Amino acid sequence: MEYDVVIVGGGPAGLSAAIRLKQLAAERGKEVSVCVLEKGSEIGAHILSGAVMDPIALNELFPNWKELGAPLNTPVTEDQVLFLTETKAYRTPNFMVPKALTNHGNYVISLGNVVRWLGQQAEALGVEIFPGFAAAEVLYNDDGSVKGVATGNMGVNREGQPTDAFQLGMELHAKYTLFAEGSRGHLGKQLIAKYDLNKGKDPQTYGIGIKELWEIDPAKHQPGLVIHSAGWPLDNDTYGGSFLYHLENNQVAVGFVVGLAYRNPYLSPYEEFQRYKTHPAIRTFFEGGKRISYGARAITAGGLQSLPKLVFPGGALIGCDAGFLNVSRIKGSHAAIKTGMLAADSAFAALSENRQGDELVSYPASFEQSWLHEELHVARNFKPWMSKGLMLGTIMTGIDQIVFRGKAPWTLHHQHADHECLQTADQFKPIAYPKPDGKLTFDRLSSVFISNTNHAEDQPVHLTLKNQDVPVDVNLARFAGPEQRYCPAGVYEFVKTEEGKDRLQINAQNCVHCKTCDIKDPSQNIVWVTPEGGGGPNYPNM
Repeated sequence: MEYDVVIVGGGPAGLSAAIRLKQLAAERGKEVSVCVLEKGSEIGAHILSGAVMDPIALNELFPNWKELGAPLNTPVTEDQVLFLTETKAYRTPNFMVPKALTNHGNYVISLGNVVRWLGQQAEALGVEIFPGFAAAEVLYNDDGSVKGVATGNMGVNREGQPTDAFQLGMELHAKYTLFAEGSRGHLGKQLIAKYDLNKGKDPQTYGIGIKELWEIDPAKHQPGLVIHSAGWPLDNDTYGGSFLYHLENNQVAVGFVVGLAYRNPYLSPYEEFQRYKTHPAIRTFFEGGKRISYGARAITAGGLQSLPKLVFPGGALIGCDAGFLNVSRIKGSHAAIKTGMLAADSAFAALSENRQGDELVSYPASFEQSWLHEELHVARNFKPWMSKGLMLGTIMTGIDQIVFRGKAPWTLHHQHADHECLQTADQFKPIAYPKPDGKLTFDRLSSVFISNTNHAEDQPVHLTLKNQDVPVDVNLARFAGPEQRYCPAGVYEFVKTEEGKDRLQINAQNCVHCKTCDIKDPSQNIVWVTPEGGGGPNYPNM
């Protein structure tokens, strides 16, 4: 199938790019064919975010979004920033809260529902959207430029043989292909390596965000209340923190982010999140409530210093596939929308000049002139400072953001990729996490159940190992098998064989596509590849 532009990923970046292309075509009286591939079973199925949304980019894409019914229904009414010890919560005075953490004019949203709305707008403009189709492979022209993508074959069994349900994958060819797969995109990772897009850049760094959606007692519900915390249960040397957002309909989104540069192999981000909910200042919101959804997703958090080159012959990276999240604001959806629009502007200009397959150089140039670049420049030192410990990081970020207003004369750099930061188990003691009570805290399998995750049982395992011996011989022997703790879905288990030897069991059916294993595996031996389209989580309103 031939298109002018193929977009891989139906999230905020991909859909905004598609919409912008169609808007420009309508304004100029031109025809532009645009296709969006989405690996989730429907648009929004794999979308997971906090989320508090800054509408700045949406205002540019749809100035009349309110009239069009965009689901931004709950304006932020109050910000609280807490520092937690094990038993106490200390609220940061408003004058000491950096501007990045003030949310006046923003909205508490379900990003999944906003993306579903964007999908409706895109289809109304004539964008072809194919949910349930995973882009599994990048196609190249003879000159090395990107030709498009191929979707994976469907109906293949565990051994790679066709079944009765077999469907051959499709090739989608385009003049330009935009990659909007979200954090640690499977194809984006390949493109960065092939075209050396991260040459001269800091190593990218990530977090894992784990989230639950609750329905709480109406008497405790305060629509628009936004609470962020740092401190307990993490130690001073581990970057992370929580969010707690009151949406409409007595719903609360609660989540926990742990930077994946953590050192202790015994740490479990999932268990830290469960422990956080037991804090006296936090648990009160949830007592008498009901948990209704669960999910997890990696977050690309390196900022401006880690941003790869955005373009290559025949295509571009947009949104979190590149890494435009502003980690100091805990916001990325506005950046995803903006970069999708900027790439669309560049692609449309190229098509208008009858170009194809070259580099869209006006996209990175326009990004550098945009309000988004200025915003990320102000935030550039946040993550490097916070990696130096909570206390020093907080003080220095305060100086950077409040005293210098983000215009400090220095730029800090990330030295190591996250997987390089994990230290061997002999340097730490195991962490004794409390058992779940089934009311406030839960085990992983009951959590995965309410993420509606499903994969065709007999399909090839999409969590692949470069070397089958490394999990036991290296990861278990030296790092106490960290994959059984960093995975928030219980995918990885070390079990005994009949001969009494250890082996790694991969429960791929549980995978929520968070990509943490691909990022944090200390040997970089686990490679996440796209499973059959339509598999994975089905998030209703995350």
